[in-house]
Amino acid sequence: MFLRSNTRIKDGKEHRYYTVVESRRLQSGKVAQRQVLYLGEINDSQQAAWRRTLEVFDEEQQRYTPLSLFPEDRPVPADAIDSVQVKLSEMKLERARPYGNCWLGCELWRQLQLDRFWSGKLPRGREGVAWPQVLELLVVNRLIDPGSEFRLHRQWFDQSAMDVLLGQDFAVAEKDRLYRCLDRVLEHKQDLFVHLQQRWKDLFDAEFDLLLYDLTSTYVEGEAEQNPKARYGYSRDKRPDCKQVVIALIVTPAGLPLAYEVMAGNTSEKTTLRGFLDRIESLYGKARRVWLMDRGIPTEALLREMRTTRQETFYLVGTSRAKIREYEKQWLELPWQKVRESVEVKLFAREGELYVLAKSEGRQAKEMAMRRKKLARLLRKLRAMRRSCPKRDQLLMRVGAAKTDAGRAFGFVKINLPRADQEVTKETFTFQLDKAKLKEAELRDGHYLLRTNLLAEDPAVLWDRYVQLTQIEAAFKCLKSDLGIRPIHHQLEHRVDAHILVAFLSYCLTVRLRHRLRMHVPGLTPRAVLEKLAGIQMLDVSFPTTDGRRLIMPRYTEPNPEQAILLHHLNLVLPQQPPPRITTPAPAVPCPQLKM
Repeated sequence: MFLRSNTRIKDGKEHRYYTVVESRRLQSGKVAQRQVLYLGEINDSQQAAWRRTLEVFDEEQQRYTPLSLFPEDRPVPADAIDSVQVKLSEMKLERARPYGNCWLGCELWRQLQLDRFWSGKLPRGREGVAWPQVLELLVVNRLIDPGSEFRLHRQWFDQSAMDVLLGQDFAVAEKDRLYRCLDRVLEHKQDLFVHLQQRWKDLFDAEFDLLLYDLTSTYVEGEAEQNPKARYGYSRDKRPDCKQVVIALIVTPAGLPLAYEVMAGNTSEKTTLRGFLDRIESLYGKARRVWLMDRGIPTEALLREMRTTRQETFYLVGTSRAKIREYEKQWLELPWQKVRESVEVKLFAREGELYVLAKSEGRQAKEMAMRRKKLARLLRKLRAMRRSCPKRDQLLMRVGAAKTDAGRAFGFVKINLPRADQEVTKETFTFQLDKAKLKEAELRDGHYLLRTNLLAEDPAVLWDRYVQLTQIEAAFKCLKSDLGIRPIHHQLEHRVDAHILVAFLSYCLTVRLRHRLRMHVPGLTPRAVLEKLAGIQMLDVSFPTTDGRRLIMPRYTEPNPEQAILLHHLNLVLPQQPPPRITTPAPAVPCPQLKM
């Protein structure tokens, strides 16, 4: 290891920043460098202390040289090919790291045949490491411990068993190699969607006549001036201060992802659907498909087009409750039909569409409880303001903050504020709950208005399909929470798109594992399984040999009873223990001189 200095001119003054760097000898004979620790600006005495810490005294050369941690092989004597003599008394156990979760991620990668797909799309060429292996490393890292490519290079690879599982040394995790891999994958995105559709069909006999479509956003760090898609827009992450990109996703009712698209951060939902209709038809051909969407995505013009010119395209979409009031007289005359124990519907056909007014008792109770909770909190705040009687400017600020916290519940309270020339007293500042308006709103709680051009469909089927929108909401939650898709630190457009593609592939692995759990262990989540199998550790059992080399045997620990039962129910079998290897000490690498 050695110290590397980087100079930067800031505010007309030169600043020197230091990083601890480790040199590693690769199997190819080349040397790769890994940034171990960022120190920032340090003074001369601290710099000298770090140099003493990182250097080791070489007795043969009688000088300090940097310590190289990755050994270089040397020719093996002819009489030592079939046997080796080791010193058992000097055995060491080194590099304990998780193995089971990494192995499961690689196994899911193979089950989706992504290794075959990417091997055909990313030829090896003259590279020392195959690009599909680099991509597999990125995807498995995103599945297990999401982080940046730099964190994978600097920290995670050494703390995982991916070197053994991929059969590669640190060369697969070189920083520049990780970024160059991102530059190569985007052109194969459409072919990937076709491959995934076939795999979902083979594994789960999936059908694609019902598609769920929705959008979300994820924000980027920095100004992203080199990314034309990074724009300010409506932030679903509650980060309007950051630029963002919009992600449109298509999944099946079973949660199987089919396709996605990355769009500019200021893209309106209403402008996205037509392009996806055409894209899905070009990828998978024309067929009878039902599109399930939330309100706000399709425009009236597009719905009219789907009813008239796109004969095999159907839709089921939520509709604003204003439509309930628009046709209120017709609804009052219609009878309720019971389709579930706690769900009733009314049907109303108009202009080639079927309107379904659904009422859910469970949802009604939930919405009423949520509103009443916000109202109770709002009234407590208003009572506290009325007792303390602050100055008018402070009162207005506190009322504004209470309005933001209460949301729509604020509209059910009538508030009389003092005029500019009045003091705040209990007489000038009053409030009252609008009970009539609240009662009217509670009568509409739990009501959903759906519209569709499936005129002959059973209303019970329509309701079941609509509640399946939770599948795509769960997909967005997994991408953002479990797979850490946000925030995005890349500044180039194609790197941002590739980052989302890696997260999409990781989500495909999650979906594969989730469906396997539903069949065998329905009580567990994919995240819980990965955490349990992380307890299967990989250790390097190291023996010094009598001829000065080291025999290293990577070995994973035996599963405990809980892990063994889990593997048994999932029909998974751990592979054979990896083969041992013999290493020799690496030659010292000269330490670069630091400029003072």
